[in-house]
Amino acid sequence: MSYLDKITDIYDHIAQGTAMDAFEEYYGEDVTMILEDGTEVEGKDANRERENEFFGSVKEFHGIDVSAITSNEEEGVTSVESSMTVTFEGADEPTTMHQVAVQHWDGDEIATERFYATQ
Repeated sequence: MSYLDKITDIYDHIAQGTAMDAFEEYYGEDVTMILEDGTEVEGKDANRERENEFFGSVKEFHGIDVSAITSNEEEGVTSVESSMTVTFEGADEPTTMHQVAVQHWDGDEIATERFYATQ
């Protein structure tokens, strides 16, 4: 399976509401995720907790639009530009979040992922 196939599968899982299944399958035990503000979250356990907190704060998922997805198969790097619309618990109106994510793979697992917020 190519890196493009893998990252496409991850975003298909997000669209289907099974993002954590993809997290368990594709993220390494020592993964580092770098958030939009530069905060580094190290390790699968810490990132699992952070992801579960985020998805637990979502009252309603309205969808995700992937506007660009690419891979550098030789270097093991993928990137995705997407917009996700959700309604958070306690909110009346949906919020659309725009993001670019860049993943660096080590074999079949993501070793680092960095997120950039976009407008």
